[in-house]
Amino acid sequence: MNLILISLIALGVTGLLAAVILYFFAQKFKVEEDPRIDLVQEVLPGANCGGCGFAGCRALAEACCKASTLDGLLCPVGGQQTMKQVGDILGMTPAATDPMVAVVRCNGTCEARPRTSQYDGTRSCKIMNSLYVGETGCAFGCLGCGDCVAACQFGAITMNPVTGLPEVDDEKCTSCGACVKACPRHIIELRKKGPKNRRVWVDCVNKDKGAPARKACLNACIGCGKCQKECPFEAITVENNLAYIDYTKCRLCRKCVAVCPTGAIHEINFPPKPAPKPETAQPAAVAQPQPAPEAQAAPKTGQPNVEPAKEETKQ
Repeated sequence: MNLILISLIALGVTGLLAAVILYFFAQKFKVEEDPRIDLVQEVLPGANCGGCGFAGCRALAEACCKASTLDGLLCPVGGQQTMKQVGDILGMTPAATDPMVAVVRCNGTCEARPRTSQYDGTRSCKIMNSLYVGETGCAFGCLGCGDCVAACQFGAITMNPVTGLPEVDDEKCTSCGACVKACPRHIIELRKKGPKNRRVWVDCVNKDKGAPARKACLNACIGCGKCQKECPFEAITVENNLAYIDYTKCRLCRKCVAVCPTGAIHEINFPPKPAPKPETAQPAAVAQPQPAPEAQAAPKTGQPNVEPAKEETKQ
């Protein structure tokens, strides 16, 4: 009985001593955490999508609390409103940023880009891209397996069964950039939404020369440079046989859309252009009545034109 009691006492003393030692080391090496981190994390959406460039919302909150300014720090899911709340907590003013949206830069529909082969492997764009050019003759366009759809956490991308291309819902897109990273062909790009959600971009990434690009896809950019010459704001550059529109310089005049010979430049959310007015027929000139010959010979004095009487000859 005494042996059991002694063992329990020894174990209790050992546990108490270990607890004291652990408490000492915890106090000695503890890391003080900014209490504002928890407050900032509470206003963040908690999507942990990585669109901000950090591992998650907690990492973004820590970066905001450590930074002296919020320039370059942005939560794409929460947008400007969320960053304003973060700024109110930290006593900073966030920089104004334009809302962004994902844009699919491929218009190679099933009609414009005929199939040349059939892929029977795993339906993954990443795997297909590592094996060969794809089911069509275009080695740059969309592969149509839907890796971008699977990567989107917000249901903003769907595959169109008619065109075989992904479509982005502007209202659901948070510009997190997950679809951009998931696409092995790099055809998805984040662009400024623009005023009233209006945008203009080159709907092609084919860098082949004109003839091969046109052969692979009827809607391909052929690098002719007509759009570059037409743009009055120098927003378009042509490099590697491919035109690109800089959204920071574009003023949405849409002159480039009208001159593109293949329809590779895409416009969205613009009002329809007014139809040309039909030409109206000019009314025929009304003929003025011509005065009688007698009236034309009337003297200007207003006296009537009386024929002089003939003198009678005496018999």
